[in-house]
Amino acid sequence: MIPTAELETALGHTFRDRQLLILALTHPSLAHEAGVGHLQQHNQRLEFLGDAVLQLVLTNELYARFPAHGEGPLTQARAQLVNRASLAEQGRRLNLGRFLILSRGEDSSGGRTRNSTLADAFEAVVGAVFLDAGYEVARALVLSQFRNLFGELGELPNLENPKGELQELLQANSPNPPGYEQISVEGPDHDRRFECAVYHGGVELARGNGRSKKLAESAAALVALQKIKAGEIRVSTGAGTGASTAASA
Repeated sequence: MIPTAELETALGHTFRDRQLLILALTHPSLAHEAGVGHLQQHNQRLEFLGDAVLQLVLTNELYARFPAHGEGPLTQARAQLVNRASLAEQGRRLNLGRFLILSRGEDSSGGRTRNSTLADAFEAVVGAVFLDAGYEVARALVLSQFRNLFGELGELPNLENPKGELQELLQANSPNPPGYEQISVEGPDHDRRFECAVYHGGVELARGNGRSKKLAESAAALVALQKIKAGEIRVSTGAGTGASTAASA
């Protein structure tokens, strides 16, 4: 039995139809498990719905908060807010990995911590909340979850050059620039997905994904900027060496 009450507390929403939440937590791998077949329902349809709800909520919030910005910057900001790394981070905040219903194979291969799985589950949960309680409740959930990355920002990050902005911000306290490392690359040659991390003073600040190493590094820099500006990461100067360190606030 999935302890839905604990997750509902984290979400701030008690489901009238808890089967929606169970469905949102059910990974597609279960449908491929031996003996289950195509009759097993899973969360892909709710993921599809939740993605649309996320897009609407965040688009409306960006539109209202940043009236001086045009379509281009707002579109880029929204894309960064709903990228796989950002959505997976939202899933981790809710500890969704603990509640996921996975096949044995998916579970044993690290599915509970995989970015794509957590991101999809987060979207599915948003979709489930929308079906259970309507748009306003789903909107409140989304804005609550994104508050650290988004709600406290007074301005859009420099979306054209997040790596340059991050370097400038960090080097205000330290002579050392941030460094980047490729963590993984997945997919066929025509559709590769890169994951990169950004470090400063030997500490990992954030990770990002993209269709090239350059885009993944930019995504990581943007997530780091958002975390720093939201106060989630504290940047200070290391004693004795002049190296900057970062820690969770």
